[in-house]
Amino acid sequence: MASINGGFVGIDYKPESGTQSAVVTTFNASGTLTTAPRSTSVQYVIVAGGGGGDAAGAGAGGGGAGGYRSSVPGEASGGGASAEPLSPVSGATGYPVVVGAGGAGRVSPGGPGPGGKLGTNSSFNGISSTRGGGGGFVPHPDTSKAGGSGGGASYSTGGGGGATGQGYPGGSAALNRGGGGGGGASEAGKGPLPGPQNPPPPEHGWDGGDGVASSITGSSVTRAGGGGSVGRFSNNGVVGQGGAGGGANGSDPVDSPNPGGDANSGGGGGGTDIGNPPFSPVPGGAGGSGVVIIKEPAVTFLENTGGVWDMNALYDNVKAGTWTS
Repeated sequence: MASINGGFVGIDYKPESGTQSAVVTTFNASGTLTTAPRSTSVQYVIVAGGGGGDAAGAGAGGGGAGGYRSSVPGEASGGGASAEPLSPVSGATGYPVVVGAGGAGRVSPGGPGPGGKLGTNSSFNGISSTRGGGGGFVPHPDTSKAGGSGGGASYSTGGGGGATGQGYPGGSAALNRGGGGGGGASEAGKGPLPGPQNPPPPEHGWDGGDGVASSITGSSVTRAGGGGSVGRFSNNGVVGQGGAGGGANGSDPVDSPNPGGDANSGGGGGGTDIGNPPFSPVPGGAGGSGVVIIKEPAVTFLENTGGVWDMNALYDNVKAGTWTS
């Protein structure tokens, strides 16, 4: 339709403005995110699968939490890091999402051996969170305590390291003083102090490190807590508590199966004490599976700004501050 616009004759473009609402998508299993048409960047929380706990008769370590990465403004990533930059995307485009599984707990016949298994990485749009470390003895060719957060040590070794910007180390262990708790996204796993102490502390388990809270879904939820450990043989009635954010407690009583880290939390599995010989084949706790949460922020848009304008519409948009030339 033709109209007169400030003395010019041309096509009358009616501008279109509005808001694309925010969209939050939670992936508890691997899948594909298809972005909304006008999305250009997204916030994320990406948590890897937690590590499995050890099973031993000499103080079993808890599994480390899966690595925790976040780009939610004002919130934290793991390991004491600040939020990362938003991830750029194209509208109406599919992006693969991988959600990592938790690592299995160790089934032990007793004595040193391979500990809890590593979890599995989670990823989205080229951003990967590192799998949680398994609790256990080192050195052993099938044990890796390092991870997104480190696995707790068993018997008398050091805890595994955490990945920079994702999590903290696991706790150390000491002979006759218990295994170390698994590292969490916001703090290291607990463990006995190294070296002789007079009087020596009682034998017991140690707590896993706490995870990080996020309100990306609209309510605050803590994820990626480390698994608790157990003491040697008797536990003296005290087991390590799992870190806030899905970490499993150490097994109680002795020889009891461990429930493992919470699903879709990235929590570490708890340690299991297998008692005195003959040892029972009771497994350590499995790590909790990871999760990927994507938030597409609301987008305010203004379209049909080309061509010859109706002067009333131009005035309205300039006044509202939504005019783009």
